[in-house]
Amino acid sequence: MNTVMSVDRTGPLAGVRVLELAGIGPIQLGCMLLADLGAEVVRIERPGGHVYGPPERDVAHRSRPSIVINLQTAAGAETVLRMAETADVLIEAFRPGVAERLGVGPQVCARRNGALIYARMTGWGQQGPLAARAGHDITYLAVTGALSSIGRAGQQPVPPLNLVADFGGGAMFLVVGVLAALLERERSGRGQVIDAAMIDGASYLMSMVYSGYASGLWRNERGANLVDGGAPFYDTYECADGKYVAVGAMEPQFFEQLVTALGLAGVPAQHDRAGWPAMRRMFEAAFRSRARDDWAELFAGVDGCVAPVLDLSEAPAGAHLAARGTFTEAFGVIQPEPAPRMSRTPGRIQSGPTEPGADSIHVLRTWGFDRADIDRLIADGVVRQPESSH
Repeated sequence: MNTVMSVDRTGPLAGVRVLELAGIGPIQLGCMLLADLGAEVVRIERPGGHVYGPPERDVAHRSRPSIVINLQTAAGAETVLRMAETADVLIEAFRPGVAERLGVGPQVCARRNGALIYARMTGWGQQGPLAARAGHDITYLAVTGALSSIGRAGQQPVPPLNLVADFGGGAMFLVVGVLAALLERERSGRGQVIDAAMIDGASYLMSMVYSGYASGLWRNERGANLVDGGAPFYDTYECADGKYVAVGAMEPQFFEQLVTALGLAGVPAQHDRAGWPAMRRMFEAAFRSRARDDWAELFAGVDGCVAPVLDLSEAPAGAHLAARGTFTEAFGVIQPEPAPRMSRTPGRIQSGPTEPGADSIHVLRTWGFDRADIDRLIADGVVRQPESSH
């Protein structure tokens, strides 16, 4: 790993330098995670780059400074290449071929730094008939079999927010690839190119479902299986106050405690599918008899695998998450603390989000550019920094 680093960085990745050619969605979350864990990540924005709401509230941009570089210019590409010479990792989320066209593709970067890990984050991957097409989480999920498996029986598929392709199959597999490549480089001394595609990661996440389908244990239809809402003991139920509880009493001992706590008799056998409609009606009637928080209190000491369904305003203050400190208020915004937790080198929120280019001058100084270089790049419009940030 390169020895030049920001002195105040803490966490297991302190000393790792990362260039993030900024995009939206998974690259943001993946780079936030790397930065929270201590990596010195620089967010390289394009002029007029995407901002999701007020910059100071965009949690996905926390823990790393921002520089605006015009990659449409030769001088902009050269600035990135010069930074890549002392970087450990470069992450980009362009469509295939765009980085090469801009002059910052993996081959030219490797000529500057043979130990550089070059990570490419896309939806469709670097090759294949859809590689050059636009897409979003829902379209990536559509071709993996995942989207067709999510939803109520007899109804249309339901998008699971953008958690599965963007963040699960994208950001998390991107980070795993970067960490694996860093570990391998300790042995070989060589960098490599990572093709992190959301369709690949989302398909990998479906391993259990495909295994069940191959074994005849998973029906190829929505709302007919154990964990897709088909089973009455793995679903959500409306309570007397219109709020909901989630039930996940899969194992027989938990199912027994659920039934006992509900005060029900004559409940059909747990895995008798013919009895599931009657079982569901019994559960629906029982849960409608009390308010959500009353059920939460009752099940707090019962292993019936029942939890209140909390909304965005409730979850951070929920008893368990509050006790663990899962959320915190930082820079005026309620947001999750870094995860996972490390015993000896914990991550932390390194800094708050900033508007694009707010740190351009500081970044260039940190990465070895002298004042004359910086003044020239700003004067030529290659690098930009808002006047309020000078």
